[in-house]
Amino acid sequence: MTKETAIKLFEQKQIRSLWSEEDEKWYFSIVDVIQVLIENDRPRKYWSDLKSKLLKEGSEVSEKIGQLK
Repeated sequence: MTKETAIKLFEQKQIRSLWSEEDEKWYFSIVDVIQVLIENDRPRKYWSDLKSKLLKEGSEVSEKIGQLK
């Protein structure tokens, strides 16, 4: 495992992450973060519902949000 694809631990749970040399930023899997924070069995469903709710409220959710392998 390299710095670019390191897995972080938070409260004993794994959070997938990716380091971008170009942007000099860390990117984290939102689904992994949601699973840790809300202790939900279905974080993908929660994230999908949250995105829908945000769109209905007029918030802008990036179209470039992809799913990590």
